[in-house]
Amino acid sequence: MHDPSPFPPVGAVRRDLMLGAAALAVSLAMPRPAAAAGRPAASPPAAGAEPMNFVTTADGVEIFYKDWGPKDAQPIVFHHGWPLSSDDWDAQMLFFLGHGHRVIGIDRRGHGRSTQVSGGHDMDHYAADAATVVRKLDLKGAVHVGHSTGGGEALHYVARHGQPEGRVAGLVLIGAVPPIMLQTPANPGGLPLSVFDGMRAALAANRSEFYRALPEGPFYGFNRPGATPSEAVIANWWRQGMMGGAKAHYDGIKAFSETDFTEDLRAVSVPALVMHGDDDQIVPIADSALLSADLLQASELKVYKGFPHGMCTTHAEVVNPDLLAFVRALA
Repeated sequence: MHDPSPFPPVGAVRRDLMLGAAALAVSLAMPRPAAAAGRPAASPPAAGAEPMNFVTTADGVEIFYKDWGPKDAQPIVFHHGWPLSSDDWDAQMLFFLGHGHRVIGIDRRGHGRSTQVSGGHDMDHYAADAATVVRKLDLKGAVHVGHSTGGGEALHYVARHGQPEGRVAGLVLIGAVPPIMLQTPANPGGLPLSVFDGMRAALAANRSEFYRALPEGPFYGFNRPGATPSEAVIANWWRQGMMGGAKAHYDGIKAFSETDFTEDLRAVSVPALVMHGDDDQIVPIADSALLSADLLQASELKVYKGFPHGMCTTHAEVVNPDLLAFVRALA
């Protein structure tokens, strides 16, 4: 019987791909002249020049960043969670790019493609590193969006650098760690130190296994009854985590759990949006978003029923329009 499909049979596609791959391999193996006729060879970077998409901090750390979109458009800067990279913002960066914005994603020191440096894994360095990127790109009127640990970083940056320098239009905290995660006499609703000691022990014992267990379970709510785990999402989380350095991730647990952001929250006067899922098993909402929204000078709180910690991935179709509405309201 004649197949009416406009597409070639699967076997033919596979055969063509194999032939194409073989031709490419042969082509790459052929010796090539140093430069094509009439075209000069590319010059190596000048001595001391920074490679593209990297900025060097005062203490010599190379921070990787993405910078997409029109340079004259309003910038949106994305700060990722622990232990991931700016790749975790793919769904948001492409969304805002499609709406005409300039989008910047930063890999925190020791994470993703940034230098796996031994020290400086604390909020002061995280915020200063972000400030180095912002100054290099000369971003003004930016909205800083932070998830989880990245929420603490974005907040610390805005309070200590961006707002005093007049570079910030707004702040968004999503499933963010402020005011402070650790249980203390002043913060009795926080998580006990044993929780974070357990994370450090699991990371030191078998980081790869630990980085499967988190996304398979509580991070995306895949451990909830009726949930449908996505192997692709789990594998992407693991991939990002394993790109970074174990030392940075180990030290980062102290940074995101023990830093007290209370004064940063009180200092921020630009408009702020606080977004949090009420089924967040990583950063419980009662001791984070509900408190942060009260401490900020000009905030809007949006609580998402049943959403997990990783809601920017699992519910991007809800999160993205709400982010866009906030950004547009700032104009």
